[in-house]
Amino acid sequence: MESRVTAEDKESQKSRKIAKCEVEVMAGIDEMVKELPFELQREVEHFVQSLLEKHKRKRGRKLRQDWAGALRDYRDQYTSMELQKKALEWRSE
Repeated sequence: MESRVTAEDKESQKSRKIAKCEVEVMAGIDEMVKELPFELQREVEHFVQSLLEKHKRKRGRKLRQDWAGALRDYRDQYTSMELQKKALEWRSE
């Protein structure tokens, strides 16, 4: 019987490898932090908290598209290139 590896199998293998790497990284970080004095462990904690906050801010932003069509009234007065330049002028005012 011929064995076929499906895309789902490959994805599952990839996920397991990633999970294994994550565990290894966390174990390594844990060992290094344990060797630090308490005050430096607190610094590591604060640094990780700042990274989490930064990550949340980046992830939380959604692309705004409420501007779409806002320059419609100017399409007869300007070419698209002129509109881009004008929009830059308006933003800097």
